[in-house]
Amino acid sequence: MRKVLISGAASFAFAASPVAADEGTVTYEVPRQDVSNYRKPYIAVWLEDSARKQVKVYAVYFDQSSFGDKWLPDLKTWWRRGGRAMKTPVSGVTRPTRGPGEYKLKIGSLSALPEGRYALVIEAARENGGREIVKMPFDWTQGEMVSVSSNGSSELGRISLSIGG
Repeated sequence: MRKVLISGAASFAFAASPVAADEGTVTYEVPRQDVSNYRKPYIAVWLEDSARKQVKVYAVYFDQSSFGDKWLPDLKTWWRRGGRAMKTPVSGVTRPTRGPGEYKLKIGSLSALPEGRYALVIEAARENGGREIVKMPFDWTQGEMVSVSSNGSSELGRISLSIGG
């Protein structure tokens, strides 16, 4: 992996109206790359608390058939924050890599979490390509709707998190 880009600018929209459910959905885009030897990126999606500790890993996309978990450490931040302790594959979490396109990931209920400041983090790394991490901080309050979005700049495109509503 050559280039490292960290995106920090995010737009926020919080609604203080009560909602019936606290189910969450992450929508993210893997952009098409104009390169001759394209490899699908490894991607990790997780939630971390204000101390930057992994609270929950929602998905890890990697090439399970050819290389196993050999290249998972290329997802450097995810790996250091707790990925190295994860025994792969994990049912419902680890999945095959995905090519360019827009995807939705259901993250379930956040009702078990204490209220506070969290960040949804998505990291992507591609062989012979770049590495990018996008963090989207938000305040979690039981029963309130959260909508956060951001844009990656190379390995990731538009990303949004919607909780409730």
